[in-house]
Amino acid sequence: MTDAILDGLQQAMASPWVYLAIFALAALDGFFPVVPSETAVITAGVYAATGAPDPIPVVIVAAAGAFAGDHVSYLIGRTAGAGILRRLKPGTRKRAAFDWAERALARRGGLLLVVARYIPGGRTAATITMGVVRFPVRAFSTFDAVAAISWAVYSTMVGFVGGMAFERDPFKGLLLGLGIALSVTVVTEVVRHLRRRDQGGAPETETSETTPVSG
Repeated sequence: MTDAILDGLQQAMASPWVYLAIFALAALDGFFPVVPSETAVITAGVYAATGAPDPIPVVIVAAAGAFAGDHVSYLIGRTAGAGILRRLKPGTRKRAAFDWAERALARRGGLLLVVARYIPGGRTAATITMGVVRFPVRAFSTFDAVAAISWAVYSTMVGFVGGMAFERDPFKGLLLGLGIALSVTVVTEVVRHLRRRDQGGAPETETSETTPVSG
């Protein structure tokens, strides 16, 4: 069973259509976060270590897809985001993600996009929130380009490292790549939790005075 899956993956990764698939997944993940774009890019990176697909085009199409998807999410925020936020119940995980994005936007501005790209659920919350508050489009595009390119390089290289470590066993390489990505996510979440605890909730008060999420 595992061999059949790996053979299927290898054939898919050798197809030129893989680049279109990566672009589509990365774009959809910008506004439909259940799509596993990071897993797809890491998987492509693993197989890139053996020669197919080419890692440079993987980075390019992943970054382009993420950039396009983030702009769709931003547009949703500008047109319907206030209504979306009003429907989210306080205390839910989705509302917590948007509240985090609001606080982070008040403190970091456009750098929020770069940070949020590595936080599960954070990227969509960040882009929609920036649309809601009508963050300048040109500045949004500039910061989003940095975020999308850095994320694409990171995800591809994480997979590539796993593929190089287990060149003869892509499954183990994929597990290593996903493990590295998961570890980075866990460390990021732990740091965020510790910083929130040390700050004692002060940023929330500051944010409520500076950056409203609706209106």
